[in-house]
Amino acid sequence: MSDRDPPGILAPHIPADAYRRAEATGAPVVIVVQGSTHHGIPWHRILIPLAVAAAAALGTWGLVVALCALLDAAAHAATVIAGAAGPIGVGGITLKLTRSKH
Repeated sequence: MSDRDPPGILAPHIPADAYRRAEATGAPVVIVVQGSTHHGIPWHRILIPLAVAAAAALGTWGLVVALCALLDAAAHAATVIAGAAGPIGVGGITLKLTRSKH
């Protein structure tokens, strides 16, 4: 950047001949730089990680619920099987797994 260049970065859409003509005639050159008026928090930078964390939490809770349902079904199946099998004996020791309803 030389001493004759305007401050900042010259936008690529300003024609060079218009700038040189203004420089030769002494006319003022107005350069409009679009600035951001956004001074708050960039919400998309916060919401995306929160959405990922919420999805992971929901997935984890779904996995816990599925595991509890599976264990409940296994416990019921074991109870039904034990009730149908009756007493189990090994080597003279008899083990009654469930109480009879009679």
